[in-house]
Amino acid sequence: MTIMLETEQMLARVEDGIGWMTFNRPERRNALSGEMQRVIPAILETFQADPDVRVVVMRGAGDKAFVAGADIGEFGRERGMPRRDGGDDGRPRDGFALLEKPLIAMIRGYALGAGLLTALRADIRITAEDGRFGIPAARLGLGYGFESTKAIVDAVGKTAAAEILLTGRQFSAEEALRLGLVSRVVPVDQLEPTVRELASTIAENAPLTVRLVRESIRQSMLEPEERDMERVRAMAVDCAESDDFLEGRKAFAEKRRPQFTGR
Repeated sequence: MTIMLETEQMLARVEDGIGWMTFNRPERRNALSGEMQRVIPAILETFQADPDVRVVVMRGAGDKAFVAGADIGEFGRERGMPRRDGGDDGRPRDGFALLEKPLIAMIRGYALGAGLLTALRADIRITAEDGRFGIPAARLGLGYGFESTKAIVDAVGKTAAAEILLTGRQFSAEEALRLGLVSRVVPVDQLEPTVRELASTIAENAPLTVRLVRESIRQSMLEPEERDMERVRAMAVDCAESDDFLEGRKAFAEKRRPQFTGR
C-alpha cells in the first residue's frame, strides 16, 4: 500500500508488516529540505497508527546516499539556524519521538550531518560497504547545537564523538562499525535482503514485547530521576496478560511458529 503525501521528496508505503519511508531527492543526494522534514512526522504518525505496521525502515533513494545532510541552501532562510534568544528555529515537530515501533536505518553511501543524526534516530543501523559517515559542522563554521552533540555522544561515547565532531572528516563503513555508529556492514548487493530479513524477523515477534523492549532501552538512556518506571511496569503487565503470551506458550509446546496479534 502506497501512502499519498503532499510532496514527491518523500515516499511511504506498507508492505508485509513493514513501513518503508524513503528520502527521495537522489539528484541532491537526498539532502533534507524543509519540505521533507515537515512531512516526516505525518509519515511516522501514519505508521504508528497502523496496526499492520510492525516495524519501520528508512532509506535513501538511489545508490549515492542515505541522506547527505541538510539542504545548505535553506540555512538562514527557512530553518536550521540557532537563535540567540533560544526561541523557535523553524524546525518541524519531531515525529521520531512519537514512534513506538522499531526503526531500522538502511544506509547506502553518504550519511552526513543531519543525515547521520537522522540515522541515529533508528534502533538498528545497517550499512552497505560504501557507507560514508560524518558531521562536517567544523568545516562549515556551523554552530553545532547541544542536543545534536549529545546524540553523537550517546551513540558512540565521549572520545569517539570528539573525533567525529572535532575533525569533521568522513568515516568509512568499517570505521563506523568500530565507532559504534552502525551495528552491521554488508556487501552492497546484500543490503536490502539483509534489512528485509531483519525487519521481517522483528515483525513476526510479539508486538507488545517488542514495544516494551524498545521502551525499556529508551528509558535506560535517561537519568534515573527522569525514568518512567511505572510506564515500563505497566507495559510488562500488558505482556503478561496478553493473548500473545498465551499464543507464544502454546506455539512453543506445539513446536510451531506463533501467530501474534498484538493483543
